[in-house]
Amino acid sequence: QVQLVESGGGSVQDGGSLRLSCAASGYTTSGRSMGWFRQAPGREREGVAAMITVAVGGGRTYYADSVKGRFTISRDDAKNTLYLQMNSLKPDDTAMYYCAAGLGFGARWHVAADVHYWGQGTQVTVSG
Repeated sequence: QVQLVESGGGSVQDGGSLRLSCAASGYTTSGRSMGWFRQAPGREREGVAAMITVAVGGGRTYYADSVKGRFTISRDDAKNTLYLQMNSLKPDDTAMYYCAAGLGFGARWHVAADVHYWGQGTQVTVSG
């Protein structure tokens, strides 16, 4: 049984930083496509960042335009954990953040409907 458990959310001021973690069990992060999505009230769930495996030993990262240069996705396969470092946070970043595994192929990395597994979410609130 696949379980993705997020942690690290919280409340910060405009310009602050947070680091989200996603611990995976029943699922090996090495060589797999994983990412972070977010959903604000009244809005659709959107892809934030992803690490996509494109070939054996290869991969690439993707970011939503709104977070490029501010957010960094990484993972520690030895710990089976995915991370999202969020810097220069803005009030518009306020949302529930979800860890995702088994993403859409290539350019569909950000499509929520293609995701196989979801975590329960962790709330990020940025006050201005």
